[in-house]
Amino acid sequence: MNLQNTDSKPYTPRVTLDRTFSIAPMLDWTDRHYRYFARLMSANTLLYTEMVTTGAIIYGSGDYLAYNEEEHPLALQLGGSNPKDLAHCAKLAADRGYDEVNINVGCPSDRVQNGRFGACLMGEPELVAESVDAMKQVADIPITVKTRIGIDEQDSYEFLTRFVDVVSDKGCTDFTIHARKAWLQGLSPKENREIPPLDYDRVYQLKRDYPHLNISINGGVTSLEQAKEHLQHVDGVMVGREAYHNPYILSQVDQLLCHSDKPQLSREEVIELMLPYIERHIQQGGRLNHVTRHMIGLFQGLPGSRSWRRYLSENAHKTGAGIEVVRGAIALMNENAPT
Repeated sequence: MNLQNTDSKPYTPRVTLDRTFSIAPMLDWTDRHYRYFARLMSANTLLYTEMVTTGAIIYGSGDYLAYNEEEHPLALQLGGSNPKDLAHCAKLAADRGYDEVNINVGCPSDRVQNGRFGACLMGEPELVAESVDAMKQVADIPITVKTRIGIDEQDSYEFLTRFVDVVSDKGCTDFTIHARKAWLQGLSPKENREIPPLDYDRVYQLKRDYPHLNISINGGVTSLEQAKEHLQHVDGVMVGREAYHNPYILSQVDQLLCHSDKPQLSREEVIELMLPYIERHIQQGGRLNHVTRHMIGLFQGLPGSRSWRRYLSENAHKTGAGIEVVRGAIALMNENAPT
């Protein structure tokens, strides 16, 4: 399939995604096992991979684009700054069936900066725009950008709007804005998620000033009630750590945010649906804890949840561990829960 644009027709991606609610790309967390788990609870949530660098895809020995078909709708987040490499990876992603490719312009880590990508690219909007254009030329799926509201001392609203102006001029219509600026020096990635103050109003203003763009907000969202409030001002909400540590909030996304009449699964039903997946993973040479580490928070806040977490943590990593460990964790939790 030749995806190269050879005429002046407007770029039209082959898919239109519901961006009402999404889960942020999180390194070492949003792998394919977590995404399968999350998809059981919500059909509408847009899922993102962990950030994958263009170098890993092009030169690495593993298959960094592998995923389960059940994960759709699914976006690949890329880290890189070379337009040619980003375009190459975008085409690979489109050919593999991904529904979106997202460029990381938000990660503040030193390693990412040394590779000249992530949040530091906010200071090079022309390069981001060139990358978007190159990717769109070869991939007929949405090319989107996740960014911050600013970097270091460059944190004015004018700095943000100039970035959006330049990048959207090349046809990027979908931006996810982490409502904190990033300090590129002096703060760790963890501190950059917590110390710079949130400025939701700036993201709301961006949507008012750019009504033709799809603007999603990210940062500090810990409940679906908060998400509903944000959706009064922007098009979508991206949730990060809360969706990982308290994953059962996903079970109400479709009903509360996406107007679905799909019945909500109980936690026990989610576990039963995970068991065949876990068995397949083990039969293919995987280990139980590769999957169950993502399920630790399923009973967050409920009586007996500590027993569930402890039993899985102590037993799932053992050689030969199988689904009997999961059933044992449920039994222990029920045994220790107050009556």
